[in-house]
Amino acid sequence: MKCYQIIFSPTGGTEKVSKAITRNWQNLEMIDLSVYGKDYSRISFDSDCLVRIAVPVFGGVVPQLALDRLSEIKGNGAKCVIVAVFGNRAFDNALVQTEDYAEKAGFKIIAAVSASAEHSIVREYGAGRPNEKDCKELSEYGDRILEKALGDNTDKPAIPGERPYKQSKTMLVPKADDSCISCGLCAKNCPAGAISVTDLKETDKNKCISCMRCVAQCPAKARKVNGVMVAAISAAIKKACAEEKPNILYI
Repeated sequence: MKCYQIIFSPTGGTEKVSKAITRNWQNLEMIDLSVYGKDYSRISFDSDCLVRIAVPVFGGVVPQLALDRLSEIKGNGAKCVIVAVFGNRAFDNALVQTEDYAEKAGFKIIAAVSASAEHSIVREYGAGRPNEKDCKELSEYGDRILEKALGDNTDKPAIPGERPYKQSKTMLVPKADDSCISCGLCAKNCPAGAISVTDLKETDKNKCISCMRCVAQCPAKARKVNGVMVAAISAAIKKACAEEKPNILYI
């Protein structure tokens, strides 16, 4: 059985979770949903494939950009596990949101996972996650999912969440300060193509999805978000992030 992982991981947390889940999967190929300008409609699977779809949760929802690209792919009845990775607050309705788009693309969902990772904006929340304990647990989830995929039971589990779910929105738009060295890495790797390649200090706020990839990858630490806004977000979610949230397998 050929295995694939479809992933949208701007700052690396979702990728870490994904790799932990699929640690023992063989013949594994990755499809990156964060590539700006890529034609995802050319991607098609066979029905005997196993596909793991992992997406981050921003403010309780999945970035619409990732969902739109997922919907272009042709699942053709391939078995699939959906994974929502959240910054130690809550995944809210992200799993049912991903469920809807995965099924629209033609995938057959046999399992789902919610997993906690380091918050992409307020880094002290969920710091270091997924840690060694998480990765061991997630790997065990992956083994159970693979066992189910190889067997006769392809029933979809009950996936938590409510519809209708809210739409994603841009909360913070990172900007470059005078320490920018004009390397162009931010514009090259922006999933939304929101940063001007001719003026790296110019960001299209209507395209930006607040994924923080440009902040995480800037070698000069020149790209930043409004400190007052970050402090406000931190205070607003402090209580919800106070306790370490568990990973959960739905199978």
